[in-house]
This record gives sequence, C-alpha cells and structure tokens, in this order.
Amino acid sequence: MANEQGNGRRAAVLGSPIAHSLSPVLHRAAYAEWGLSDWTYDRFEIDEAALAGFVEGLGPEWAGLSLTMPLKRAVIPLLDEVSETAASVEAVNTVVFGEDGRRRGDNTDIPGMIAALRERGIEQVESAAILGAGATASSALAALARICTGEVVAYVRSDARAAEMRQWGERLDVEVRTEAWDDAREALSAPLVIATTPAGTTDALSSAVPERPATLFDVLYDPWPTALAARWSAYGGAVVSGLDLLVHQAVLQVEQMTGRAPAPLDAMRKAGEHALAAR
Repeated sequence: MANEQGNGRRAAVLGSPIAHSLSPVLHRAAYAEWGLSDWTYDRFEIDEAALAGFVEGLGPEWAGLSLTMPLKRAVIPLLDEVSETAASVEAVNTVVFGEDGRRRGDNTDIPGMIAALRERGIEQVESAAILGAGATASSALAALARICTGEVVAYVRSDARAAEMRQWGERLDVEVRTEAWDDAREALSAPLVIATTPAGTTDALSSAVPERPATLFDVLYDPWPTALAARWSAYGGAVVSGLDLLVHQAVLQVEQMTGRAPAPLDAMRKAGEHALAAR
C-alpha cells in the first residue's frame, strides 16, 4: 500500500482562528504513510458568515472537511445527512462528500474520546467528573453515556451552565449532578476526571491532586503538560492528553474521507508530537 497513488483528492480544516490547528500535520502524515502523494490537506480561516459560500463553492475533487470552532453547529443546515452521534450533541466536526455530492456530517470527537481512554485501558467507569461546561463538555458527556455506569458530576461556574449540563444529561441519558466551580477540588478523587476548560483554568487545582489519583483526561495539548496533568503524572495517575484525543478523532476522519482503514495511528501521533515540540 505504501506506493499506491491517490486520485487527486482534497480535504481541509476550517475554523476561526485556525493557524494553530494540528489537523494538517496529522492528516498529511497519514497520506504520506499510505503513499497518497496527490491527496492534499489544507487549512482555511473561515467564520460562520463565510461557511456556506465556501462549502457551496467546492468542486468534485473534495473528499471531506474537518471543522473546529465556531463552525461545528453552523455547518449542520448545509448538510444532507447528520450521523446519530453528531446529532446527539448538535455538533459536526467531520464532513464527508459522497460520490453523488451528498454531504454527510459526523462527530469523531466522541468516539475519539472513547478510543483514547480505551488505549489507556479505560473501558468502563462507575462514575466520573467533568470540569467545565462548554461544547467539549457535552461531547465528554456523550462519551460517558457509553462507558460510565453511574453518576457524572459537572463542576461549573454559573447557574446557566449548570442548567445546560443537566439538560445535556437528560438528552444523552446520563445521570448528571452539577456543583459550583469553587468546589472543583472534590472532582479530583473521581475514577475519571475530564478537564474541558481553557488553558490555565485548572492550574490552581494542581495542589489538590490526591496521593493516589485515578485517571485524568485533559483535553488541552498546547501548552503541555498542564500544571494539573504534570502533578497528576508525578503522583502516578494515568493521564490522557488532548493530543491523544486529537489523534484518535483524526484517525476516524482520515478513514471516513479516504475510505480505507486502519489509519496509521502511530505515524500520525509521532507527527503531532514532533510539530508540538517544534512550537
């Protein structure tokens, strides 16, 4: 397969801001590993206002798109079909163009989270804690709907966010209890802690890591490690990183866009690690 040629297909990641995206590095690594020398993967700075025009202007050479913020919900009205997974959280991060021109939307963040945890031996947990309540937190809830047998406690900053998380729990059939962010230190004793907050938000919690922590899934990857992840590792806990998530969701995107599997996970991860180390 290494010498097999592609057929001049195109793919790209869209979002705003987009300059920081590692998606081109990951997807191109897969193409290189497979010898798809005339497949290309680019990045485009596209906001919600420009999205429809961009998508409508794409030709038949396009295989697919990766979408980051703020486009994951905005793209849905432009699609012919949305997967059950994507519909469950009203967020599409993957668009695949069929030979008939149909646009199918999917969400690979959710199965990507599950795959990243499974890689570390986490198949099922009795309970979990989520730090934060944004879009990534809803994807985390959807992942937990498949692997968590008990309660999920979400630590949030406002009553409005708390209400949103409870609503997502009802929609995804997950038992969700919300607590104030001021009590977030209590989260760290959970069997699985998923941190979905922006850089620096959880730094103050690092001093509260228990002596024998279980598993931390921190969705950040730059800068890495976060203060919380570093302390967690130092105390012997298992840590799943944002790069793990990024690679696993990209693996699924590459497979859908190219129609071949399995994607070269190790090569993609190494390319991502190299790119981050060079920053």
